[in-house]
Amino acid sequence: MIRGTKAVQLLKGIVVIFLIKLISWVLNLHTVSFLMDQLINWGIIVIVIIFQPEIRRGLEHLGRLPLFSSTSNEEGKTKNHLIESLDQAIQYMSKRRIGALITLEMNTGLEEYVETGIDLDAEVTGALLINIFIPNTPLHDGAVIVRKNRISVAAAYLPLSESNTIPKELGTRHRAAVGISEVTDAITIVVSEETGGVMITRNGHMMLDLTREEYLKYLHAQLSDSSDERNRSLFDVFSIRRGRGKQNEKDNK
Repeated sequence: MIRGTKAVQLLKGIVVIFLIKLISWVLNLHTVSFLMDQLINWGIIVIVIIFQPEIRRGLEHLGRLPLFSSTSNEEGKTKNHLIESLDQAIQYMSKRRIGALITLEMNTGLEEYVETGIDLDAEVTGALLINIFIPNTPLHDGAVIVRKNRISVAAAYLPLSESNTIPKELGTRHRAAVGISEVTDAITIVVSEETGGVMITRNGHMMLDLTREEYLKYLHAQLSDSSDERNRSLFDVFSIRRGRGKQNEKDNK
């Protein structure tokens, strides 16, 4: 949970405090030992404050564990329509290098980010998504948030990640996609304005330069009701990549 965040450095500091406590106990340095005891006693409160984002993320992960699930045929059709609309928009914008940022609400509510956007409450269609992200239009700068298979808002602001694992060549859209994935379980799709590449983020994971086959397989798996399918989806994406890499090696030979 703390990999790639500032909490790593804070954790190292805590380890140093415990090492000093151990050394002071071995060498009978009573004053130093007393000071370390005070730091440790009050440190629990400090840790809760400092590690609040990581603790929140961990509790959200626990809260997402599926206990009961049921989906009607109508919901299944709606999800298929959603994926088809996303695919249409992604393909159009990727070929023309139109930047896009689309967030799909899952189990964690996105109300605080919805409030920053402009209300639309519209059916998800490829044409509408394309028109929203056309450059130099009022709604293109920001994120589209999809809730309950409808476009809730456009031009919403997402939190920017401070992770140092994000490649430097990636821009603000990518950093916002990672940021929202660190604090919620939302699926976020990014189309790069520079390269036309497609990236998907969820739960702090980045999947860069996805092909059409890869992102469609991932979306179908994540939006299905089978937990086995969701757990296998990330593995399947990289299996496709390994197969494609081997084929490229054969072609080069």
